Amino acid sequence: MEICRGRISEKDFLAQREQVLTAWPTGAKVNLADGIDYQRQLPERMNFAQALTRADAAGKVLLQPRAGVALVDEHIRLLKYLEPDCDLLPTTIDAYTRQNRYEEAQRGIEKSLAAGQSLLNGFPAVNHGLKPCRELVESLEKPVEVRHGTPDARLLAEITLAGGFTSFEGGGISYNIPYAKSVPLEKSIACWQYVDRLIGYYGDAGIVINREPFGPLSGTLVPPFISHAVAIIEGLLALEQGVYSLTLGYGQAGNLIQDTAAIISLRELSVEYFHLLNYKDFELTTVFHQWMGGFPEDESKAFGVISWGAAAAALSKATKVIVKTPHEAMGIPTKEANRQGLCCTRQVVNMLADQELPETRQLLEEVELIKRETRCVLDKVLELGGNQVARGAVRAFEAGVIDVPFAPAAANCGKLMPVRDNHGAIRLLERGLVPLSDDIYEQHQELVRERARAEGREPGFQMVIDDIYAISKGKLVGRPK
Repeated sequence: MEICRGRISEKDFLAQREQVLTAWPTGAKVNLADGIDYQRQLPERMNFAQALTRADAAGKVLLQPRAGVALVDEHIRLLKYLEPDCDLLPTTIDAYTRQNRYEEAQRGIEKSLAAGQSLLNGFPAVNHGLKPCRELVESLEKPVEVRHGTPDARLLAEITLAGGFTSFEGGGISYNIPYAKSVPLEKSIACWQYVDRLIGYYGDAGIVINREPFGPLSGTLVPPFISHAVAIIEGLLALEQGVYSLTLGYGQAGNLIQDTAAIISLRELSVEYFHLLNYKDFELTTVFHQWMGGFPEDESKAFGVISWGAAAAALSKATKVIVKTPHEAMGIPTKEANRQGLCCTRQVVNMLADQELPETRQLLEEVELIKRETRCVLDKVLELGGNQVARGAVRAFEAGVIDVPFAPAAANCGKLMPVRDNHGAIRLLERGLVPLSDDIYEQHQELVRERARAEGREPGFQMVIDDIYAISKGKLVGRPK
């Protein structure tokens, strides 16, 4: 597949659509006009974008879990069980569907039916098709988002949007580089241009579907400026195809000052670059992901990690928070554990609702540093692409200008090496080929040296290893024993 330069024409979109709908038999049941009519008759309370916009205006943090099982009735029961304790609902898609392996997903459904319980790690929406998706939406009182991890999500988007879901997560970079090894970046970006054009098509008919790029990326020591660059690129690509409602995200790093600065700078930088490329008509909200790395096995300690993520989300004034569970170290959580994570987060968010983190010199300096770092990357992306964002993104990965730590994709350079400073903020041990200015890089290096002096060791890769495992062992910074 080739990347489209600019917005996909209606003729090309509809021609591609004929092919997309043949990938699995349930695609034949999807009709655009019918999908638009169905979305139009949904009650206002089921619209994800409206819920986010209202919360953002009121300064309220919304709660959303992750959840998905194989069978329709079981998935409905799961979401109805969680619904009283959250504001927004998910449908997490299974791993087979994420890789477009629909035949294996179908076997997973059949085995789950025989076993009387889910044997898949999510909801195979493509296999279930249009009618069960609508049955799911109609059984709930709160809006539902599709959460997955799919490089080619075109058929998934067709079925779920026509099925009444009003938010769709992911992007051509964020659902390729951290998730896949050998999918060409040009292909995944082209596939997601189609998804965004589909959402723009709904928008042209007056149906606002929320889009949420996946902020945490690999979830392992990702510097804010790297995830910001990807989020803003995917936001620009969505706007290009006619998307109106955008929720850009960030994964918790652990240092409260840096996490707060990240949400502040993400919102400000997004508006800056959207305006720079002449996009003025959009709604922008933010999402904070609780810690995405290794969790302690002990549930009491896990609640500590969840609480810290809740506090950071509340104090950073994110629009919503994606909530973890005390079973993160053990695999797929029970519905009870999922609810516990929500209740724990709700308590902390409510307690901090009327509190603010002071605008200290340290916070303002961190905001400015993240902005300067992100501009170094994004300005180079635009230069490489001649202001064509998709082309610039592909060339940026080829040149190592964007480099996601610990991502499996062959398209990723893998030379940037993050590490924590003496206060737990994420800095750079090695910048690789990322075009940070020398003064910014020296600032990172000095912060790493400061930590090394405090620990009585030389800066090096062992620090990185120690940091990766630190939270699961009860610390933020991986200190030597």
